[in-house]
Amino acid sequence: MGYDVTLEVDSRSALGEGPFWHRDKGLLYWVDIEGKLFHIYDPESGENNSYKTPLTIGAVVPASNYGFIAAADNGFYRYTPEENRMDAIKIIDGIPPGCRMNDGKCDPAGRFWAGTIGPDSQASLYRLGADYSVGVMEKGVTVSNGLVWDTGRSLMYYIDTPTRTVVSYNYQKSTGSISDKQVVIHVPANLGYPDGMTIDGEGKLWIALWNGGCLTRWDPDSGELLEAIDIPAKNVTSCAFGGEQLDTLFITTAKTGMSDDDLERYPLAGSLFSVKPGVKGHPMDVFVDRNPRDLTFSEDS
Repeated sequence: MGYDVTLEVDSRSALGEGPFWHRDKGLLYWVDIEGKLFHIYDPESGENNSYKTPLTIGAVVPASNYGFIAAADNGFYRYTPEENRMDAIKIIDGIPPGCRMNDGKCDPAGRFWAGTIGPDSQASLYRLGADYSVGVMEKGVTVSNGLVWDTGRSLMYYIDTPTRTVVSYNYQKSTGSISDKQVVIHVPANLGYPDGMTIDGEGKLWIALWNGGCLTRWDPDSGELLEAIDIPAKNVTSCAFGGEQLDTLFITTAKTGMSDDDLERYPLAGSLFSVKPGVKGHPMDVFVDRNPRDLTFSEDS
């Protein structure tokens, strides 16, 4: 099946990542991790507003009270882009040198899950609760990436990129606990590395492939690759359903680490793209924030 891939923002980002569709506002939030940029994109007007970030942000999600929560550098922060301000909510003790926060997403109860990226399996997956407590949910990770919950809200899917696998866990919404880890998808080496991920209304997983030049759809029950959509970028990083009907996939890409030959072949690498895949997604969950607007933070909190 052929798909029309649309160039949404010709940004040529170093490391575009973390798309989040805010259904109520009709806006897409996304980041350029290495470029230290936070973007707010309005597909109706085509306007993309960019904000320089004081820290290296791996993921940003809206908070239920106001503003944003970011996973950045070595912890979780309250982020106010208009003021170029990041206030520490929780600095995570014990993050090894060379590790930083990477991809993240909120679960159905509004907890913010985000992991780190680092050498030699020294990274971890963390969970930030509404009371700002942080739990270590998985250890021995190298590149913490895609996260998504199934349509029944009883399973969590997760990607540690170098493993080339997607794993599932039994997920308890009431407690945020996970258990019974199972490998459900193996991505063959010739396809690239699994990066960011989302889920459609039919329960199928859409996985961006780093070094694969495509966005792929998989059946987590059978592990079968169902289809692949070519994207004009070598490194496809993540995706999110958006648009008024949640029928548009917004796709982030990166140009970091590409050779001159690669950049000549993929001149739009690092840009934001979209495609209508013929299925719809689900509204994305925001961080459920119990704290009042006037609460201030410090790095000791």
